[in-house]
Amino acid sequence: MRKIKSVLVANRGEIAIRVFRACNEMGIKTVAIYSKEDTLSLHRNQADEAYLVGEGKKPVDAYLDIEDIIRIAKEHDIDAIHPGYGFLSENEGFARRCEEEGIIFIGPKIKHLNMFGDKVNAREQAKLAQIPMIPGSDGALKDYAQLEEFANTHGFPLMIKAVNGGGGRGMREVHRKEDLRDAYDRAKSEAKAAFGDDDVYVEKLIVEPKHIEVQILGDEHGNVVHLHERDCSVQRRHQKVVEMAPAFALSLETRKAVCDAAVKIMKNVEYVNAGTVEFLVTADGNFYFIEVNPRIQVEHTVTEMITDIDIVHAQIRIAEGYNLHSPEVGIPEQDQVPCKGTAIQCRITTEDPKNNFMPDTGKILAYRSSGGFGIRLDSGNAFTGAVVT
Repeated sequence: MRKIKSVLVANRGEIAIRVFRACNEMGIKTVAIYSKEDTLSLHRNQADEAYLVGEGKKPVDAYLDIEDIIRIAKEHDIDAIHPGYGFLSENEGFARRCEEEGIIFIGPKIKHLNMFGDKVNAREQAKLAQIPMIPGSDGALKDYAQLEEFANTHGFPLMIKAVNGGGGRGMREVHRKEDLRDAYDRAKSEAKAAFGDDDVYVEKLIVEPKHIEVQILGDEHGNVVHLHERDCSVQRRHQKVVEMAPAFALSLETRKAVCDAAVKIMKNVEYVNAGTVEFLVTADGNFYFIEVNPRIQVEHTVTEMITDIDIVHAQIRIAEGYNLHSPEVGIPEQDQVPCKGTAIQCRITTEDPKNNFMPDTGKILAYRSSGGFGIRLDSGNAFTGAVVT
């Protein structure tokens, strides 16, 4: 087994603090990185050690500086890096640099980051696993004419998506032929700006579905289990706002079918570590594969609350090479994974109501948190006087 004695979290905010907490409970030394603007951020003070990253760069760019993160890890003899979510969490190049430098990447294998980072490739894996999929283009659209042909065949509404997309960016709903060209151009432009690649594909739009995702854990020994499902249907601008576990108003048959499908695709690709398989579920119980997120997600918390399973703890032990069902990881066999009660998570975001609710930065002038029995607060930089960068 590969013993992890120190972990650097290549992230900030609540997910960095969340990983630090798991490491502290496991007796593992924690290391934070922070941009100059985040000098007073909470995550810096929660770690055993903290180092400035990306000096001279903008706050976000600092956390994307792969070579500087690797430098810090090497200089301080760090065993493993946890990428959190966002930033470099799905970056194949980052995982490869960790491997080249002998640093354990606490996440999926490089092949899985490559496989599921490309949404068209992910659809191909679902097809191989014989999982229902929304009718869509075969690969990226070559040109606008191919999109027109798809629209003429399948009709409206449609959804145009970035091949390398995520976080609701590079997506455009189209309900009329008159809007098709503009939506195509805008989706490509947004994809290029956000992901450096303007490739897009098209799917038939499923109207008013439930957005259901299944939490998966896999190990290097071929074991894959699901930790039940989450309902992430409450969204704005294609971004999740409220998440619930287990999902609300799903029949037992649909619930089982969705979870079984998630396990099937992940077993087929021999997936390792934490991941999420996402589906759209219609009112009549039909479900369709959307994508796989090869990382831990913001909403992992609600799954932990209903299963009493520490997903970050499991990630670290899996990265060390342990079997899911070993005493060190402690994941039960599938039919023994608990599902107790209901958990609901609400996200608080910083936005400017005077500017079409665009993401905003600044100082928090007043903050009061909830508390009490049954309430969990995963806070990153929320306190009176904190500066959101």
